Amino acid sequence: MERGLMKLNFKSFGFRRINQAGKRSVQRKYLPEWMLGVALFLLLLFTFSRIMWYNYMIPSVDQKDDILFVEPKLLFGLPVESFHVEENNVRPNESLSDILKDRGVSGQIIDKIAHLPASVFDLRKMKVGNDYAVFYSRDSLRIPLYFVYSENPVNYFQYKLSLDSCQVIPGKNEVKCERKLATGTINSSLWNAMKENNLDPMLAIQLSDLFAWTIDFFAIQKGDNFTVLYDQNFVKGEKIGIGTIHAAIFNSSGQDFIAIHFEQEDGQTYFDEQGRSIRKEFLKAPLKFSRISSRFSAARMHPVLRIVRPHFGVDYAAPSGTPVFSIGDGVVLARAYQPAGGGNFLKIRHNSVYTTTYMHLSKFGEGIQAGTRVKQGQLIGYVGATGLASGPHLDFRVFMNGSAVDPLKLKSPPANPVSQSNMANFQQTRDKLLREIKNARSAGLKKRSSI
Repeated sequence: MERGLMKLNFKSFGFRRINQAGKRSVQRKYLPEWMLGVALFLLLLFTFSRIMWYNYMIPSVDQKDDILFVEPKLLFGLPVESFHVEENNVRPNESLSDILKDRGVSGQIIDKIAHLPASVFDLRKMKVGNDYAVFYSRDSLRIPLYFVYSENPVNYFQYKLSLDSCQVIPGKNEVKCERKLATGTINSSLWNAMKENNLDPMLAIQLSDLFAWTIDFFAIQKGDNFTVLYDQNFVKGEKIGIGTIHAAIFNSSGQDFIAIHFEQEDGQTYFDEQGRSIRKEFLKAPLKFSRISSRFSAARMHPVLRIVRPHFGVDYAAPSGTPVFSIGDGVVLARAYQPAGGGNFLKIRHNSVYTTTYMHLSKFGEGIQAGTRVKQGQLIGYVGATGLASGPHLDFRVFMNGSAVDPLKLKSPPANPVSQSNMANFQQTRDKLLREIKNARSAGLKKRSSI
């Protein structure tokens, strides 16, 4: 019995040992899979963290600020890096044929170019001093491929030097505008005021044209001042002239004259604060930048005859060849020569009331004949000393209903004002521009008073 119990206990103990061994065996069997799961999880975590770090440290191609794209440098519309470029200017007595022949262009190509349509560009109008460029191939042969002639800083003409496709293509350089504010005070002349303030001298021409109907620029005085808001035009970083004048204040003899740029349907573009056109029916004077040598008088000592006689006009002393302009629209009544009086002279009828006469001209403007219709500001002749004259000058006369009147006292009615339909827009434009220009003017005057 005891022996049977011992056997049974032994068996029970054996079963327990076997069972425990089996469990350990099972644990050993599944242990590698558990470790594999942990390892796989850690690998995924590491991979994900590396991807996140990579995306953070290295920007994607969608980040435009980090994309380096170099624009090709163009000259007259051609990529400079693709050619060898020679730049020069036209010399006296040099033709396009001479320029091309000296650079190895064949006679056949030159002949083809000579027969290209003159309607695009007339080669006979090439001017001495104007720039040109020749584009050669970059290889050792240096074959001339293009010729470009600059008519002015903006317009150019590109010639393709090829027998198969010889052609001329007109082009334009990019014009960049910068808005500028300028102030200045007259010490001697408007022109010198521009130079003294390091301004484009062409601004003097533009201002004198703008205020030609309201300010007598022959009578401006020391202390007169101006403030102007305008566009300065540039090509390739170089100044090429004045663009639009947006607003200007010119103070002459203590009086402010204001011009506001505003376009309306009838073509009027400049107005005063009240919306009245600053363009009068007549210009104040028929020429620019001169001086009055003799005024309207009923009794003047004649400089040649040395006798006292009436002088029903104004003499403007100016160098021979100074351009003379019509002060208003009209029709030429007479173009003639008076040897013992006005020399070469023109008479223009502007309307049923006014006529003007321009005397002692050295020559007449192109196409000016009796019966020719002229526009205000049109070139009609040049200052001279023909006829009875002691020196070069313009004798300018105005007649109202057939009677001579003092040109310096002529009052012209204004052109059309801002229309009622445009007035609200004009007032908004006026207020914005005047606020800007008056602030600059105040700052400029304070600066000058402190010097």
